[in-house]
Amino acid sequence: MRIVGILAALAILAAFVMAQHEAAQVPVITGDVTKAGRYIGAGIAVGCAAGGAGAGVGIAGAAAISGMIEKPERLVWYLIFVALAEACAIYGLLVGLMLTGG
Repeated sequence: MRIVGILAALAILAAFVMAQHEAAQVPVITGDVTKAGRYIGAGIAVGCAAGGAGAGVGIAGAAAISGMIEKPERLVWYLIFVALAEACAIYGLLVGLMLTGG
């Protein structure tokens, strides 16, 4: 779970770096900072979604392992709960891609 937090922080940091790069290319007179704002929003979306998904997978995975010990015949249900937590990261990545226009 520590690695997921580090990756989330790196995604947000990369968004700020890309935003600074875009802001440096835009002339000051126009004041067009929408691209920079999109990159910052995309980084925050991906970073927060990855952090939340990592926490969710950690909690659901621990509960699934302890549940499999008691009732191993319900393995499919435990895997579905873990997959639902992981889907949040995928949705965050899609939102990030939509914001950057990719």
